Amino acid sequence: MRLTSRGEYALLALVYLARQPNDVYIRTETIAAAQEIPAKFLEQILLTLKRAQYLSSQKGQHGGYRLAREAKNITLAEIIRLVDGPLAPTDSVSKYYYRRTPIQKEAALVDVLVRVRDCILDILENTSIADIS
Repeated sequence: MRLTSRGEYALLALVYLARQPNDVYIRTETIAAAQEIPAKFLEQILLTLKRAQYLSSQKGQHGGYRLAREAKNITLAEIIRLVDGPLAPTDSVSKYYYRRTPIQKEAALVDVLVRVRDCILDILENTSIADIS
C-alpha cells in the first residue's frame, strides 16, 4: 500500500469537513485553502467522494460540500481503497484486488505479506474519520 497525494488530500478534506457543522456546505476553495490543497485537484477528488456517496453537494451562493454520512461511519480503509486502490503490499495477498504475482512462488514470503496486510487492514478498517477529526 502506498498513499498517493490524491489519497492524502481525500483524507484531509474529509477530516476538515468532519470538523464543520453538518448542516453547512463548505466551498471547495475554503477546504483547499485550509488544507493547502490545489483547488482544481481537490474538486476532482471531491467529485469522486460525492459519486461514492461520502459527500453531498449543493450549488449556488451557499453551496459546497458536506459529509453525506456521519464521520464515525467512514473508515480510512474505504477511502484509501476508493482513491488509491488495494491496501495490500502486493496484489497476490489482496482481499479485494487479488491478482497472481511472482512472489507466490515463495510461501514464506506470502505469509509475511499476509501478516503485513492484516496489520494494515486492522488499523485502517477500525479507524474512522471521526476518530481523527
